[in-house]
Amino acid sequence: MGLLGWAITFFVIALIAALFGFTQIASAAVGIARILFFIFLIIFLVLLIMSLTGTR
Repeated sequence: MGLLGWAITFFVIALIAALFGFTQIASAAVGIARILFFIFLIIFLVLLIMSLTGTR
């Protein structure tokens, strides 16, 4: 499972936890999902720039 998949998984866990009223678990899961999403975004941008410039 890729990094974006893990971010989506933690986001879904946060939604389910928030639905049942577990606010601390929900906020922790959202924090993890946010961090994983930004790591994915940074890696994606670096690889996109590298592919546009033709470097490896």
